[in-house]
Amino acid sequence: RGGSSKMPGSATSCAPRSADGVDTSDDAVLGGRLILRQPLKGHRVGHDAILLAAATGGRDGERAVEFGAGVGAAGLALAQRVPGLLVTLVEIDPALCALAADNAARNGLSGRVRAVAADVEDAVALAAAGLAPASIDRVLMNPPFNDPARHNVSPDARRRLAHVAGPDLLREWLAGAAALLKPGGVLTLIWRADARAEVLATLTGDFGDVTVLPVYPRADAPPIRILVRAVKGAAAGRRDVTGLVLNDGSGRPAAAAEAVLRGGETLSLAKPA
Repeated sequence: RGGSSKMPGSATSCAPRSADGVDTSDDAVLGGRLILRQPLKGHRVGHDAILLAAATGGRDGERAVEFGAGVGAAGLALAQRVPGLLVTLVEIDPALCALAADNAARNGLSGRVRAVAADVEDAVALAAAGLAPASIDRVLMNPPFNDPARHNVSPDARRRLAHVAGPDLLREWLAGAAALLKPGGVLTLIWRADARAEVLATLTGDFGDVTVLPVYPRADAPPIRILVRAVKGAAAGRRDVTGLVLNDGSGRPAAAAEAVLRGGETLSLAKPA
């Protein structure tokens, strides 16, 4: 999703159809309130997308953009949570973009959610798709975050594109978000917890008022993810908030996590003080 396989400046609105030649399954998320068609092979929707949506928030009439949307899980979950929010799903893979558009239609959200096939690093393509600089209220992203030098790389091309990051990908995606957001616009992202320092260092300059929420597999384990909220043009500052624990001591889903992942509750990042 972070690569550049399209010609510079190109963007295509995706029609709601199944991706040609891709074997798919229909899967329920948010306790069945959202049904997603997704490829059987490659990247599959997991907790990260739903947590990202729960951390983003929004208001009626605002415009939100999901970078690297895949089949649209996070952006659609956000639209399902926030009535009146207008969402654009940006995905570089045309087949996944087609699935995202199909998912918007089949969940009754195509009136507020559209999918665009474009490279999130291509400002000309984004502008051609109606995403002008300083016009967006919220950007959410779950960028590919695995370093190919440190992790085994999947032989599946779509899975590799969704999970493996180049050395400059985070910086480039954050720069793209900063360009799209209005002054005071909000960025929300999810990233590996062990790369927290990298995220915070890359945010300096364009963003301030940074809030970090860790995600733990169990209460006695180190965090595996961080959710980060930052405000474009805000004064420098950072605070940590109480994290989310996914499983209890016996390995069963924790009640607080189930309330977010299945019950549709929001996380504290979506309701800043």
